[in-house]
Amino acid sequence: MSIGISHITKQFGEQKALNDVSFNVSTGQVVGLLGPNGAGKSTLMRIITGYLTQDGGNVDINGHNTQDTRYDFRRGIGYLPENNPLYPDMYVKEYLSWVGTIYKLGNEKHRRVMELIGITGIGDEQGKKIGYLSKGYRQRVGLAQALIHNPSVLVLDEPTSGLDPNQIVEIRNVIEEIGRNKTVIFSTHIMQEVEAICSRIIIINKGLVVADGTNAEVKALSSGLRQNIVVEFAENVSREAIMAIEGVETATLIDFNRWWVTSGRLEDIRGEIFHFAKNAGFTLLTLQKRDLQLEEVFQNLTTSNNN
Repeated sequence: MSIGISHITKQFGEQKALNDVSFNVSTGQVVGLLGPNGAGKSTLMRIITGYLTQDGGNVDINGHNTQDTRYDFRRGIGYLPENNPLYPDMYVKEYLSWVGTIYKLGNEKHRRVMELIGITGIGDEQGKKIGYLSKGYRQRVGLAQALIHNPSVLVLDEPTSGLDPNQIVEIRNVIEEIGRNKTVIFSTHIMQEVEAICSRIIIINKGLVVADGTNAEVKALSSGLRQNIVVEFAENVSREAIMAIEGVETATLIDFNRWWVTSGRLEDIRGEIFHFAKNAGFTLLTLQKRDLQLEEVFQNLTTSNNN
């Protein structure tokens, strides 16, 4: 176990940012931390990295309690905050060498700097001032500084925020490569990114963990909330007729005679739709159950708790 979070609470005035949050993360996992703005993601990350102190509960990093002053747990963590704090007047290679000096890498510093320049793909930019780099390359430099001391745990807060689609793919590939032998926690609002590289998803809402598992497990958690079915008829069928089918909760026209039908029932309602079409003399062209997308699961879990 690389990270152990046990009953963490944190309050700012009257607002409870984290409310009894607990989970463990094992070595080699890439965990996507999701939640709406203000859910407590950044607060939790700052507590894990030691930038904030929790009001209650414990954090263990590599088997060491973060409140035990006899051990500097921060040496085992690489951290890239949402607002990447770089020095724009420093050259890329100069900056990474300086960070290596802070971590007292000694004779290993030059080798490690050159290794990270290669891993993060900033070789062509190493002689430029950081202030002249694109945001995508600045994020790469931020990743390099977070990794310079070879930490076993990497915490990334919105690492692809503000990047264009090509830059997002580039940073995603770097994170995926790094995550093969490290423990990575990163927050994002991009669901495709989570589905592409995360072995596990944790969703936080209003300071509470509302889902924790693999992509398939999190989707299964919400499967009882709603069935999604695509129905296509050869004929024009009214919304009122579809809504009269037992178990149908909503019916939305996608295009022409194709409908998006939802049901709040656990039982599959495709049989009812089939019998409706048969009895009414309609021809069914499509009757397909569709799993919830991660974005829909996220909305279900975070909006239902807001009511």
